[in-house]
Amino acid sequence: MSHQSGSLGDLSMFDLFRLEVESQIASLNKNLLDLENNPSSPELLEALMRASHSLKGAARMVGVDPVVQISHIMEDCFVAAQNNKLIITADHADILLEAIDMIELIATVNETEQGDWYSSNKNMVEGLTGKLSNILEGKENILDEGTPSITKSASQQQEDVTYKGKITGLPKQDKADGSHGATNESRASVSSTPATEDKTLRINADRMSRILGMTSELLVESRAISRFSEALTAIKRRQDELINIFDQWRAENERNGIEAEDDYQHSATQKLDETRRLLNTHISQLEEYDRRTSNLSNKLYNEVAGSRMQPFSDGAVGFKRMVRDLGREINKDVILKIEGLDTPVDRDVLEKIKAPLNHLLRNAVDHGVEDMEVRATRNKPQQATIILSAKHGSGMLRVTVEDDGAGIDVDRLKEKLLEKNLVDNAMLPDLDESELLEFLFLPDFSTRNEVTEISGRGVGLDVVRDMVRELGGTVTIDTRKNIGTKFTLQLPLTLSVISALLVDIADEPYAFPLVRVDRILSVSSDQLQSIEGRQYVKCGLDSIGLVSGAQILGFDSPAIEKDELTIVVISDRLDRYGVVVDQFIGQRQLSVQALDSRLGKVQDVSAAALMEDGTPLFILDVDDLVRSIDHIVKGGRLGDVYQAAEEKIKSSRKRVLVVDDSLTIRGVERDLLESRGYSVEVAVDGMDGWNAVRASHYDLVITDIDMPRMDGIELVNAIKQDLHLKSIPVMIVSYKDRSEDRRRGLEAGADYYLTKGNFQDEALIEAVIDLIGESSR
Repeated sequence: MSHQSGSLGDLSMFDLFRLEVESQIASLNKNLLDLENNPSSPELLEALMRASHSLKGAARMVGVDPVVQISHIMEDCFVAAQNNKLIITADHADILLEAIDMIELIATVNETEQGDWYSSNKNMVEGLTGKLSNILEGKENILDEGTPSITKSASQQQEDVTYKGKITGLPKQDKADGSHGATNESRASVSSTPATEDKTLRINADRMSRILGMTSELLVESRAISRFSEALTAIKRRQDELINIFDQWRAENERNGIEAEDDYQHSATQKLDETRRLLNTHISQLEEYDRRTSNLSNKLYNEVAGSRMQPFSDGAVGFKRMVRDLGREINKDVILKIEGLDTPVDRDVLEKIKAPLNHLLRNAVDHGVEDMEVRATRNKPQQATIILSAKHGSGMLRVTVEDDGAGIDVDRLKEKLLEKNLVDNAMLPDLDESELLEFLFLPDFSTRNEVTEISGRGVGLDVVRDMVRELGGTVTIDTRKNIGTKFTLQLPLTLSVISALLVDIADEPYAFPLVRVDRILSVSSDQLQSIEGRQYVKCGLDSIGLVSGAQILGFDSPAIEKDELTIVVISDRLDRYGVVVDQFIGQRQLSVQALDSRLGKVQDVSAAALMEDGTPLFILDVDDLVRSIDHIVKGGRLGDVYQAAEEKIKSSRKRVLVVDDSLTIRGVERDLLESRGYSVEVAVDGMDGWNAVRASHYDLVITDIDMPRMDGIELVNAIKQDLHLKSIPVMIVSYKDRSEDRRRGLEAGADYYLTKGNFQDEALIEAVIDLIGESSR
């Protein structure tokens, strides 16, 4: 986005032409794809004709002749279809879509370079117009005539980057029905001129983020007024008590025959009544002011936050076209339906989910839906359907990608796991379907034998998972054989304000993001049970292990004397724990404040915020917290909820930290090393490993490369650049077996590089012995 601010009047005619191209091409793409399923629709043909006509008029106004030529013949095609002289087929649509792409490309060329570009690419333009003319003339084999390759202008590569940035934030004119197009060329040129009442201010995105941050702080601060109202109400209660005491005193005197001075008594009564009326008036005024201020702050926040919200449709641009083109490329008839196009999404969230959704849709076309012949044998419609939907629910954004294909072949998945030595025959029966599906998120993992340009390299699902984790959400897979597969992404609505559960731990306030709280419990001490020295509480059919919040955060954990425990239940996809806190403070909306980057990643903390009274607090990182608890539990350092545990006797065995985001890989490496006498702890990703290596001593770190939050290369760099940790040997065990991958790992400081594809038990053990020797010290 431009760093200047201004209105549409600041744009040149050529910039307005580009804006027109963006608008009309969006309409052409949408309506042409819809026309394939309803080729005789008069409404769609009218919209396509008018959009082509508008493009022709706009291009003529700025002298872009290639666009005039192309859009003119496109318009003729749609007019012929309107007059029942032509039925637009899928092959015709391919040519028309190619023409649309050409117009979009030409619009990215600088105005001053249009002539040179046309001279270099005249044959290409003429080849395309020739194919369009063949559609009009009813010629066959129209797809066989090739179009010469495109020669880009000197500045076009830069234009490809900056063009959309120039007009981002300007009002789009595309309508689903294309009704904005003019009916003659003069009117077409007018459609580039915005209405005076629809003025738009361009503003720097960072500045907008700062405004939103201040607005969210104001939203939180506005609630502080209620504290004064509550204080005045408390004073009023005390005054009412004083009046009651005075009335009782006066009544007692009357019963005892004690006469009071009338003037004194009357004056005191009058003063009390006056202060009561005054307090009532001020309390009412303050409450009204509180309501108005809170309401205004909410409106202001919603307006500013709304300015950062975009309809989901902005992030779904091009998906229908992509699915259609991919389907035709691999001979599959596929249609994409998009639901919830008007669902508002934070611009940062929307930007981050575009690439993952692209991966999911490509996988659905290539892996999910069957060939047309296979669908026929299964009594399915020849045309496969993929549904992309977005909606709000429970304070979250829910995005799903669902296909009606074959579903994930779990048996084939098991074969692949055995083939790649990711599990063994003894372990496989113990894995349920959800655990098996987790392997699909491994980098470079695929159930396909062949590698294709579309998919087959296993690239995509790891990107989806990493993005969802980065945003603080979750991703789940639901699959049914011959019915289809559904991916569900649960994401936050906005990244600036969160709903949080505030608790007190060791006399300090902390916040749990509400979306990461499974439930809260209050249980009496006699409901606690103990197994192998670990305390837990029954919750329905589940047994939830308990841990002191004070111990996890590094405070002294004094004995708890009250009869009732206050528990926050949290989990990640692997473990679930109950964190014992001192008390619940309540639910709040918090303005998220990023920690100073100089602090690096603070263990167990994701961000900071302020309470209504200005008290600072930390927002806890639940994934980090669960991993910290897991390390304490697995390390035998879990303190009893009611009394501190005895200090654990230090092991004489050498200690190894295994860092891998695959549950199975961690388990295999841990079991193998422990069978040789090593003491092993595990970390679920790079950040978890970095936290662990800073918190405890290890003789060796074994790490994967592709992991969320912090990858293996970043972890190795962090360890080797730390004065206190750089002497720890680090071994990389990765699927990446290219020489450049090995070089990257060793250049980062890794002491050994082992490839998982050639993974053998003895190879790992021999490498460990080479680095740190046998298990006993």
